[in-house]
Amino acid sequence: MPSVGALLKRVIVIGAGPAGITAAHELLSRAPKEFKVTVLEETQAIGGISRTVEHDGNRMDIGGHRFFSKEERVNAWWAKLMPMQGALAFDDKVLGRACPLADGGPDPEKVDRVMLSRHRVSRIYYDHKFFDYPVSLSARTLRNMGPVTTLHVGFNYLGARVRRLPENNLENFYINRFGRALYSMFFEGYTEKLWGRHPRDISADWGSQRVKGLSIAAVLKDAIAKATGKKQEQGGETSLIERFSYPKYGPGQLWEEAVRKVRAMGGTIIMGARVTGVSTDEEGRITAVSCQDGSTYKADAVMSTMPLKDLADAFDTIPTDVHAIAAGLPYRDFVTVGLLVDRLELKNETDIRTLGNIVPDNWIYVQDASVKLGRIQIFNNWSPYMVRQPTETIWIGLEYFCDEGDDFWNMRDEDRVRFASAELVRMGVLSPQSKPLDSHVEHVKKAYPAYFDSYGQIDELIAWLDTHPNLFCLGRNGQHRYNNMDHSMMTAFYAVDDLLGGTTDRSNVWNVNTETDYHEDKSAS
Repeated sequence: MPSVGALLKRVIVIGAGPAGITAAHELLSRAPKEFKVTVLEETQAIGGISRTVEHDGNRMDIGGHRFFSKEERVNAWWAKLMPMQGALAFDDKVLGRACPLADGGPDPEKVDRVMLSRHRVSRIYYDHKFFDYPVSLSARTLRNMGPVTTLHVGFNYLGARVRRLPENNLENFYINRFGRALYSMFFEGYTEKLWGRHPRDISADWGSQRVKGLSIAAVLKDAIAKATGKKQEQGGETSLIERFSYPKYGPGQLWEEAVRKVRAMGGTIIMGARVTGVSTDEEGRITAVSCQDGSTYKADAVMSTMPLKDLADAFDTIPTDVHAIAAGLPYRDFVTVGLLVDRLELKNETDIRTLGNIVPDNWIYVQDASVKLGRIQIFNNWSPYMVRQPTETIWIGLEYFCDEGDDFWNMRDEDRVRFASAELVRMGVLSPQSKPLDSHVEHVKKAYPAYFDSYGQIDELIAWLDTHPNLFCLGRNGQHRYNNMDHSMMTAFYAVDDLLGGTTDRSNVWNVNTETDYHEDKSAS
């Protein structure tokens, strides 16, 4: 009897984001003579939320993406596409900063296809002060909070350890790990800003996937390790990593390189192909997918990264109750406002040297409830090559969480830029006299799968999807799970493993990012 792999020839991959492109690349590189791979991408951009957008020589990383994983399979895949730098990048060279270098690696001043090693700095903006992200017990943190607040936080934490709350929502999840005081300061407002829902109305699953073992105890352990000069043991949390890799021109550069490899191996990438129909036979096998433009593609297997809500809509037959679960799955969208400025009012009080002595942050999380702004990216610090004139200008990305079709989503770009600039002035990031030199706005749909409404019934939807033996659901939106880039890639790896191995059990694919360890822990090599 022939293997399942021998029967599956035409593979349709829906979506050209990290999961979809990884799946296509793996199929063609591991079994080049066995599969015809066609990737259908709804938009005109490669990389999904991990794409890079260029505007007048300045590049935006949509969402911000650290390349760091505990999964050697992921690290090796990245390294094969983008070798690590063997010479100093522009800013490190100018400033005389040390940087890990790979023997024989390319020079980023001469070669574009190169991965940089970057210093991670992320902080929280709260009460017009900067705190470490994640919250640490540094001297600066204690000084910013003051003795009264520090004692209040400490007693709250001790109380939370004694009186554990049932973790039936995200609020209780946070309180159990940080105490109510720290929760109110650093988690409550930001979480509601991000999701548009109070944490008590959100499943604790989100916390278990994004925060996991991070807690006051983890913070103390990390502080002690730093104070004693000891390296953190296996199991350190992702948020505590100190360096990460990053493509010279942002994450989209890597995915565009991967697409070139896919095409070179015979894969087909079709842009502007929005999948609207999925046909099945009597046994539940998918036989074809169709697009909005009327085109149809026969399929022996389908690897879908499209949102589960849209996938359910596309099926020719689906039980009413299952369709209702999919239709009720919520998402959060966001808008990124790119601003080009000549200076920031924020002072660099760290010992990290930067071009123009700007603050060294990659991200600044804005916990201040008086502004709508959720997060600031400083693209100069991700890579100097993201900015056309990195010694003269600062290119920042302002992330606003919203819902598609709401007032902020529909705001005119010029009004949105004025709104964002005014918020930065109130925060003390820009001076009242500062005017942006340039700007660019990007809308991102379904950026964050949310953990409320019908999410509590998602297992019923998954069970029905798994009745289709040649369907694989991959990636962040394909699984309705807040996956990082490496998580999404792992779903693709496992799916290809299953396809080649002839198994119809999808548990390994669905179980990515459900474990207690995070894929980007500090001990990863």
